[in-house]
Amino acid sequence: MKKSILVAAVLACAMMFTACTKKGGKAGNAVEALKSRGVFVLGLDDSFPPLGFRDDNNEIVGYDIDLAKEVAKRLGVEFKAQPIDWDAKEMELETGKIDCIWNGFTITEDRKNALSMTFAYLDNEQVLVVRQKDGIKSLADMKGKTVGFQSGSSAQEAIDDNPDFKKSLGDTVSFKENITALNDLKVGGVDGVVMDSVVANYSIAQTGESFAIVKQALANEEYGIGFRKKEPELRDEVERILKEMAGDGTVARISAKWFGSDISVIAK
Repeated sequence: MKKSILVAAVLACAMMFTACTKKGGKAGNAVEALKSRGVFVLGLDDSFPPLGFRDDNNEIVGYDIDLAKEVAKRLGVEFKAQPIDWDAKEMELETGKIDCIWNGFTITEDRKNALSMTFAYLDNEQVLVVRQKDGIKSLADMKGKTVGFQSGSSAQEAIDDNPDFKKSLGDTVSFKENITALNDLKVGGVDGVVMDSVVANYSIAQTGESFAIVKQALANEEYGIGFRKKEPELRDEVERILKEMAGDGTVARISAKWFGSDISVIAK
């Protein structure tokens, strides 16, 4: 009887090991498992310029995309950008659909506990974008007005973390994408949009829309890359490559392409 139980236990462990290997490898072999698969899959919101978005040819491009392509090249694997439902990004990662979340992904304590998060590679703020003609200069000027934000984003958290501001608003509206929210701001559907400063500055510069960014930020934050909790070795390898890229000037070159200067915060 005891022997049968022992055999069953061994078989169960073997099955668990096999399942882990099929899903992306045992935690300690995450890098080798990725190389065996031969493709590095990045999960993103493909409407988040200039970090990851579709160009006029419907190709996914951006700052994060260029960084990740170079990382994949140095890993010796192919690169794939996989658009995902941003509201379900952690589930997309845990089920193995993607290898990482890399697209303006804000570092938080909860995410550091739940995932293998990298160091910060870019600084950001959550800011309020308004129409210039409305003359809004401060968060207090939004009293009784309607604010939009991208569902499941740090903008939503920034609003919640500023209770006086949230309480003063007339209403809040969630959108699937920042671009949709800005279009609604343009036509008067909302009076302001809370969003990432990196995206706001780029969008205003590219479109020439008569929007303004209120100087008073709702939150300061940093962008990182999220990997599965059980795969810290893959995170560590990507961090090593990013430091290598910062040291040889690759990061500075990519940053200048998208932002006009090197705004990366990766230590060389």
